[in-house]
Amino acid sequence: MAELKERLRSDLTTAMKARDEVRVSTIRMALSAINTEEVAGDAHRELTDDEVVTVLGRESKKRRESAEAFDGAGRTELAERERAEQAVLTDYLPAQLSDEELTSLVAAAIAETGADGPKQMGAVMKVVQPQVAGRADGRRVSGEVKRQLSS
Repeated sequence: MAELKERLRSDLTTAMKARDEVRVSTIRMALSAINTEEVAGDAHRELTDDEVVTVLGRESKKRRESAEAFDGAGRTELAERERAEQAVLTDYLPAQLSDEELTSLVAAAIAETGADGPKQMGAVMKVVQPQVAGRADGRRVSGEVKRQLSS
């Protein structure tokens, strides 16, 4: 069984005892998303820790986008709730890459692929994505690739 999934279950019990409503609802939502992923497809299967991180990353992205939408609509109380949920999910995700680390990974991928312009962005992204999986937002990665390829 995935170690991260066990940690989520353990933390859910702790949060319930502490009566931390935001943490309880967020962890329940995350476990629900993991269970949905496990039963999707032809047969039930256990997710690995990497797959659990992918699901949590997807849920975190949903929270960030929802918060932005709520801010745009002037619903600050709902935006704050989404940000609080995202903060809980962030505790279970790998540390994000710094700008310097991302810049060096992209530079190495450009050197490896021999890309020399924006038209080779796809080739560079294919090399970079597996290296940054779960540690950097796709929008941030593509922005850095564009910046380096266009300069």
